[in-house]
Amino acid sequence: MKKTERVNLVMRFINNRAHFTIAEIQREFKISRATAIRDINEIQAMGFPLTTELGRGGGYNVLPNQYLPAVRFTPEELKAIFISFIASKNSQLPYLQNRRSITEKLIGIASQSQQDELIELNNILLFENTNPANPHLLELDDAAPEELNQLITLAVRDKHLRLTYELSPGWPQLMDVYLLHTFNSNAQWLVEVYDFDTDEFRYLPVEMLRDSAISEQEMKLSEQEILNKKRLVAREANLVVKLDATGILRFKRMHPPGIILSLTGMFQSSGIFNVQLDVTDEETLAYYADWLLFLGRGVKFERIPNELRVILQERLGAMPAF
Repeated sequence: MKKTERVNLVMRFINNRAHFTIAEIQREFKISRATAIRDINEIQAMGFPLTTELGRGGGYNVLPNQYLPAVRFTPEELKAIFISFIASKNSQLPYLQNRRSITEKLIGIASQSQQDELIELNNILLFENTNPANPHLLELDDAAPEELNQLITLAVRDKHLRLTYELSPGWPQLMDVYLLHTFNSNAQWLVEVYDFDTDEFRYLPVEMLRDSAISEQEMKLSEQEILNKKRLVAREANLVVKLDATGILRFKRMHPPGIILSLTGMFQSSGIFNVQLDVTDEETLAYYADWLLFLGRGVKFERIPNELRVILQERLGAMPAF
């Protein structure tokens, strides 16, 4: 990285903080202490408002300022941002309604030649789920559920939430939960929560949530206790599966909600996941049998319930010979 570029990045790094130390600058930019000090001195010489805090554990305080100029993108950076927008335009995303205004601002700061390049990029590049005959078929229409924005806004403040879950219209269920993750699976947004009332980990479709709010109840378990419970559930899983590169690609195309794939090999060449299956649920077992066959021949079972093994053997035995 060139010195000018590094100093500019250091300036933006410290501008977003009220206090920082030389050690933080060293770790963030992987530079020596002497280089970090020289960069800070150069930034101060340019008039950046810093005050020194002496003593053990001291550092620099950043005074309120509007010193940095407006962000300017290089042509390559502008293309990278624009391409990322194209790549995600047919995906369900939170805050999707804000993307149109952001795109307009990006176009607005581009020169005429850059605008021509961006328009041409939009014509050339095609991504999964794009219809070349009608490229605007899905654009900005596949919005995430409205509740997702509210859920994210709440969760960054407090993960202990009160959710109203409406599985069937007119039958709301009030839940006291701890939010673990929100994720998109098979074109559906789900939230993984720990339900304090049922002592279960659950995956709820976000589109079925109503009136989410921060819970006013006292948490029955700490965050660490909840995470320990989740690890215990994973260790007790009765289905543990290893995948090869083909299996990983097919897993990404389709998988049951809530399964997390851990990549174990270099260049995403292998992975592993675990699931706790209810062996009394025949419909679920049949679904998993079909899905595991879809993952390909590279599937290896470290642990599998006998009930599922029998169904897989029946599926394979019923295949016609060619």
